[in-house]
Amino acid sequence: MSDLSRRSWWRPLGHAEYLASSWFPGLTGVRALAAVAVVFFHYGGPVMDRLQGWIAVQLFFVLSGFLITTLALREEGRTGRISLRGFYVRRVFRIMPVYFLLLALTTLAVLLGGTYQSSRLADAMPYYLVFGNELVDYNTPYPTSWSLGVEEKFYLVWPALLVLTSFARSGKTALRLLLGVSAVLGVVLFALPLAPSHTWASLSVHYCSLVIGCLLAMTLHHPRGFALVRPLTSPVVATAIGCGFVVLQFSVGPLAKALGGHWQFVVPVYAAGSALLLVAVVSPGPVRNLLSSRPLTFVGDRSYALYLAQTGAAGVTGWLLPSGIAKAAATTGVALLFACALGRWVERPAIAYGRKLLERRTPAGPRVEAAAGAG
Repeated sequence: MSDLSRRSWWRPLGHAEYLASSWFPGLTGVRALAAVAVVFFHYGGPVMDRLQGWIAVQLFFVLSGFLITTLALREEGRTGRISLRGFYVRRVFRIMPVYFLLLALTTLAVLLGGTYQSSRLADAMPYYLVFGNELVDYNTPYPTSWSLGVEEKFYLVWPALLVLTSFARSGKTALRLLLGVSAVLGVVLFALPLAPSHTWASLSVHYCSLVIGCLLAMTLHHPRGFALVRPLTSPVVATAIGCGFVVLQFSVGPLAKALGGHWQFVVPVYAAGSALLLVAVVSPGPVRNLLSSRPLTFVGDRSYALYLAQTGAAGVTGWLLPSGIAKAAATTGVALLFACALGRWVERPAIAYGRKLLERRTPAGPRVEAAAGAG
């Protein structure tokens, strides 16, 4: 290896270089791995318990908070303002068409099967229609949609706070960081101790992951904040972070046991690890290269629909396979087929239509890869 190659392995990312990146393809690969991990948790059987794929939803949350905040901050830097209208138009056409279509198809399937009442989908429907999904504390044929309920409520609050703080004459970034840090500390110090016995406290833990993603975005966007984490962006350190995250993923089970068996206590730790992983993913090096590979970006581009369609896909594979790795792999494949069809005929046309609506009112600007819902 030449001296130049050795030096490049230790050279960290520059702030200007980071801001010039209008697309982070590695983050699409992160979405792919998170979605597949969740599917394997649901249908992989006991052999997949060590993976603890359920917690990968928190990786979705951190990623979502990071991306929507990055989009907003770059829009503010480019135009001098943050458009709430633009944000909500993008969210509506990104999230709702696939969500409501799959809800309708699920409803039709259980109606034809005569299980609309017994499956408790009838009981949950009022919540599903208004994105109160996380408040449904019983099983239904549309179970993975709970995370959308969390995200949609966050989308109502956080962008509005960014807009309100944009009117501050000075200390705008400090004020936003204070709000984010206060929210995380509030969850960790006050809600988390109550989480094992109070539903509202358990639900608040998920917002901690979203806010940690927002804090990461604000840190990387600001020159001084970026300087603090810049040493982590060299390829060598980023690779070490990626390996460390793999260790963390497989340590979730033992960590939960060490913390009294309460999953809620693991979430802030995992969310912090996820934030470090995102630093590695936006940095040059093997981690970004691996997660930017064509197979992972293909799945990642379809991860939202794949995540939501997994229950229906499992209904197909369940006729032939019991729980286990084979069923999890088959379910992932069938869900990916569903996601491809939804992407071609529903998701991408809806997103394109939303963009056309915005372009009628505002001039086009450079885009950062948009955040996808966790499902």
